[in-house]
Amino acid sequence: MCGRYFLVDDPAGLRTFYGCDHDTPNHPASWNVAPTQDSLVVRRHPETGARHLGLLRWGLVPRWAKDDSGGARLMNARADGVADKPSFRDAFARRRCLVPASGFYEWRQEGAGPKQPYAIALRSGEPMTLAGLWEGWKRPDGTWLRTYTIVTTDANALMQPLHHRMPVILPRDAWAAWLGEEEAGRDALLDLLRPFPQEALRIWPVDKRVNRFSENDAELLRRAEAADPPAGLDDPPEACRRPG
Repeated sequence: MCGRYFLVDDPAGLRTFYGCDHDTPNHPASWNVAPTQDSLVVRRHPETGARHLGLLRWGLVPRWAKDDSGGARLMNARADGVADKPSFRDAFARRRCLVPASGFYEWRQEGAGPKQPYAIALRSGEPMTLAGLWEGWKRPDGTWLRTYTIVTTDANALMQPLHHRMPVILPRDAWAAWLGEEEAGRDALLDLLRPFPQEALRIWPVDKRVNRFSENDAELLRRAEAADPPAGLDDPPEACRRPG
């Protein structure tokens, strides 16, 4: 699963990184993005074809939903059902997006007490590009709520000691097909939803304060001591260590 992530990259830099058009949203760094919060998402404009960077709420609300209360439960979409499940199939067919992240968190039970959180980021220090779907839901007052979900797949060997699922991380050469800029059929799109190579990732234990949604500062990414850490630990990339 992917239930929490961090995005500390500058929005102007993300706009350039993804080749987006339009104005850059003014959005602060977050070291603890949680479901029901707004974060940055890259979408393709259906008329101009340009990439736009905008703020959407995490937790997908289908167009046919009676209200928006169930969005938090749809923070993730499993790759093995994303093309067929009623909550996701229309978005998979027409409204795919890229979700920028500096990295994400996962938890592991180590002895008694709260689970130990770990941060996972790209070894290169670049932003991660997570596969997402988005939807627009019309509120009773006529305004639109735009939401997104993050697609998950089987964990690679590095992630398996923490969880059996991980978010789909798309390489740059898959962005155009996922956004619909290049022609790609259902099977080709589903083939993109595979585990990311473990050698491209780094993982390290972080402060248990991240367990609380209210905690949100750069110190969350400082390497912490873990009681029974898995193999393959590393240090945080420089991009994740800058002060808030």
